[in-house]
Amino acid sequence: MATITKKEMIDRIAASTQARRVTVKMIIQAFLDAITDELCKNNRLEFRDFGVFEIRSRSSRVAQNPKTLERVQVPAKRTVKFKMGRLMRERLAAPVPKARRASR
Repeated sequence: MATITKKEMIDRIAASTQARRVTVKMIIQAFLDAITDELCKNNRLEFRDFGVFEIRSRSSRVAQNPKTLERVQVPAKRTVKFKMGRLMRERLAAPVPKARRASR
């Protein structure tokens, strides 16, 4: 599985839209900042056919260090849950073309 960085994503979008790289970088960063800001306000973000981001609260619990078997208190925290939308689910369920499989 390949890892795509934000820089690589910016380069791809800039190339496919003929937009300046600096402009694309500003737009993507503003988009990511807006998502983070909304999630910090406990808002649910829904992008039709793509997916839904929402905050989930995890209660505190007692965990165990597997090496020492020592019990450790884990504090409560908030996490982000992503549920994929219909189009993403359909595209991920489609078989991978042979050309892509060979490049791995």
